[in-house]
Amino acid sequence: METSIDTSHPAEGAFHAAEGAALAELGFSSRAATKVRELIEDEGNPALKLRVFITGGGCSGFSYGFTFDEDIADDDSVVLRDGVTAVVDPMSFQYLAGAEIDYREDLQGAQFVVTNPNASSTCGCGNSFAI
Repeated sequence: METSIDTSHPAEGAFHAAEGAALAELGFSSRAATKVRELIEDEGNPALKLRVFITGGGCSGFSYGFTFDEDIADDDSVVLRDGVTAVVDPMSFQYLAGAEIDYREDLQGAQFVVTNPNASSTCGCGNSFAI
């Protein structure tokens, strides 16, 4: 699915970058959106959004983080997919521009996975990366 950019009100499937942010896409797969919707339903709070962020640490230097948040900051970038909202703060977005967030279930377990073209290397578990 192609993602369009809308700088006023993000429409379904659209990416919205905060004012002044670089307009690079952030992918959010339908599989990831489905899992997030299930988790939000389990929490019983339809106002929740998936916040994706980067922290220092991990075996490769940076780590991906995921949490729920009810708020969208003025400078957050927003991705809407299948009725689910993902938000990214500007500091984290610079490391995630062009990345794809997916959800996988396999023999290693179930987890959100980030395919990040900005990463020069990743650790074996895929949860941390280097630039």
